Amino acid sequence: MIERIKAIVSYYGMSDRAFALKCGIKQNTFSNQVNGARELSLSTVNAILISFEDISSEWLIRGKGEMLNSKNQSKDENTERISRLVDTIATLQGTINEQSKTIQALQEKERRLNGELAMLKNERKNG
Repeated sequence: MIERIKAIVSYYGMSDRAFALKCGIKQNTFSNQVNGARELSLSTVNAILISFEDISSEWLIRGKGEMLNSKNQSKDENTERISRLVDTIATLQGTINEQSKTIQALQEKERRLNGELAMLKNERKNG
């Protein structure tokens, strides 16, 4: 079943993090289950089936039939694009936050160095 879950993640082009978020599962719990460190739980399987209604429960649980329910065989491109965008936005927001911290640290350093420079100029002028 783990390979089928990995196939779903791949099908939607999502990271494990984005997939876990969409399903309402903690990322570390999901990663541990998919990597075999923890037993796959019924609540995880249920969360996947609730979050991805086009996934066949028969296929996910028993490996029989097609991955997608027959009435939903064609992938909804907008849903896939939105999922990818959500993942990209989350990644970019993390990058922005880190860069903001770096900018603040550099601005503080600049203020300190400008203060030191002003003191040195003053000493030189009065010295």
